[in-house]
Amino acid sequence: MTALQLTGSPSADPAASARATEAGGALPRVEDAGKIAPLDARDLSMIFFDRLQALEEGTGEYQYVRSTLIEMNLSLVDFVVRRFRNRGDGEREDITQVGMIGLIKAIDRFDLTRGVVFSSFAIPCIEGEIKRYFRDSTWAVHVPRRLQELRTELAKAKEHLSNELDRDPNIRELAAHLNLSEQEVEEGLVAANAYIADPLDTPTPGDDEGPRETGRSHADTAGEPDPAMELFENLHTLAPLLHELDDREQKIIEMRFWQDLTQVRIGEELGISQMHVSRLLARALTKLRTGLLPG
Repeated sequence: MTALQLTGSPSADPAASARATEAGGALPRVEDAGKIAPLDARDLSMIFFDRLQALEEGTGEYQYVRSTLIEMNLSLVDFVVRRFRNRGDGEREDITQVGMIGLIKAIDRFDLTRGVVFSSFAIPCIEGEIKRYFRDSTWAVHVPRRLQELRTELAKAKEHLSNELDRDPNIRELAAHLNLSEQEVEEGLVAANAYIADPLDTPTPGDDEGPRETGRSHADTAGEPDPAMELFENLHTLAPLLHELDDREQKIIEMRFWQDLTQVRIGEELGISQMHVSRLLARALTKLRTGLLPG
């Protein structure tokens, strides 16, 4: 017996209700629409879509018909989500929510005049929404779409070859199976590492040769910014700019900042006034400062 209930007629037959509606009867009021058998939902959905197209969006009846269509076709979401059964329970819940969005979009876009069954239109919409979710939301580090798709191909190839060879395939075998170069396969395998990132509070395993460390996480072993790195980068950028100065400017920069001489002493060494040294030093520093600025 179907789980469908119609208001005022708890044991009514869905097919009979459909025929009555098609003959001009009132639209059936469905209760527990989510428990309707898939075949009954398929027939009733076409009737509800026919009524939906005749209603004004935003009205109470429009909202009832649309909500009932969503509830009646929840089994389509479950059907698609089962294809991703290798996901964890937490991610499966997220996938189901994304699948619901795909179902709602399918209902809003469905055109009854095309003469196709709603499930044939909805399933690709739901599956596409879930795949977009995987592509855009689940990667810990953004990688090009080409590598995201390659990861999926590599996963399928690994499973196929593992069953065939009774062991894990190597890079050469994967490349031959997918008709790719070994370098492309290596690039795809490296990119796959960016799919999931461990939280920083994940405990770190011990070495194979020593005892397992306890109470330590990735955050405890992560490196810290090296204050000398910025200085190194600045010096590395500054070196070619120094070579663009003329000989006297280079000499003044060296005497002032490397030998730590005063401007008066520099003037005495070069036979020029302290004021002249100041102007030459300011001009040289302006050139260096301009070269270091972005753009």
